[in-house]
Amino acid sequence: MKQTVLITGCSRGIGLEFARQYAETGWHVLATCRHPQESVALMDLRERHGADVQVHALDVSNAEDIRGLAQSLAEQPVDILLNNAGVYGPEEQGLGSVEPEAWIGVLKVNTIAPLLMAQTFLPNVERSARRIIATVTSLMGSIGDNGSGGYYLYRSSKAAVNMVARSLAVDLKGKRIISVVLHPGWVRTGMGGPQAPASVEESVSGMRRVLDGLTMKESGGFFDVDGERLPW
Repeated sequence: MKQTVLITGCSRGIGLEFARQYAETGWHVLATCRHPQESVALMDLRERHGADVQVHALDVSNAEDIRGLAQSLAEQPVDILLNNAGVYGPEEQGLGSVEPEAWIGVLKVNTIAPLLMAQTFLPNVERSARRIIATVTSLMGSIGDNGSGGYYLYRSSKAAVNMVARSLAVDLKGKRIISVVLHPGWVRTGMGGPQAPASVEESVSGMRRVLDGLTMKESGGFFDVDGERLPW
């Protein structure tokens, strides 16, 4: 039986590459994003792989969307729930420029959505063999690594989702479900920019290797693409 991965934020960049790599290695892929028809690459991926790639419209900031998708996938085991969808927020995030509405918007996608996805799709993960909940975070969410300040909206949202993932690891230990956060590195995406040193292919390949090697011993960890633990 094929293993199944459910991925958020698949219209481009890291999410699209996760969907491509998992599909090409024989997984059943449930790829989600807000407007699938606007992603030519995602539609092409579905066309190439047929029933092995299912595409669903999902706005992770909308709890009703999450519940609706869960209802449609009620009997589907999910080996890996991959919370990839994320936003940076406004370009200016320095002291004196933070607006509450913008901050809430970033938190809804980067912090609240991964928890809502985890609690809503928990029955699907429990039905699977691998039982992994993985969230793409950022080293910018590390308190221990923050020596440059600023970036209040993005940093705080990623620091908060790190805590969400750590609490999930504690709460789900009895169910033998693994929860981790992954730092993709500085990647050439729309968010990372063209000057970033890593390609999406390199980043996703590294994160997949980390996911492949996870055991309960690693649950609650914060890892880079080489499997090295990062400071909280």
